[in-house]
Amino acid sequence: MKILVPIDGSKYAMEAVKMVSDLAKATGAQVHLVTVTPSIADIDIEYTARERDSLERKLTAYGEKALGDAEKVLSGKGVTPKTSVVSSNSVADAIITMAKKGKFDLIAIGSRGLGATARFVLGGVASRVINHAPCSVLVVRIEK
Repeated sequence: MKILVPIDGSKYAMEAVKMVSDLAKATGAQVHLVTVTPSIADIDIEYTARERDSLERKLTAYGEKALGDAEKVLSGKGVTPKTSVVSSNSVADAIITMAKKGKFDLIAIGSRGLGATARFVLGGVASRVINHAPCSVLVVRIEK
């Protein structure tokens, strides 16, 4: 079994990692963590090349830190994940494309992300992934 886990640094994504760590340990599933950074080149705003490069480095560093935190959780359970940092102008589409190309059996995603409305509704990324994924999607919620 191959499991794809999108990571955005949110507590919801980390809860998905915790759940997947138990599942992977029990079944021997392969786990692939991915973080998707926004594609700055596609944004129509005035940036100098230096400012754009600086912002891209910061976003990539944030994504890599989030991946590292998730890796630590999995490693603590004896699971060694693969990791990827992907740049895209659509987080959901990047996850869906990766799931198709990688022939994943399951996507485990947090119910919400880091967005401003995260506490009010099912996250837009999670909702789009649920509706368009080529495989089953496990939506992980946090107990209140």
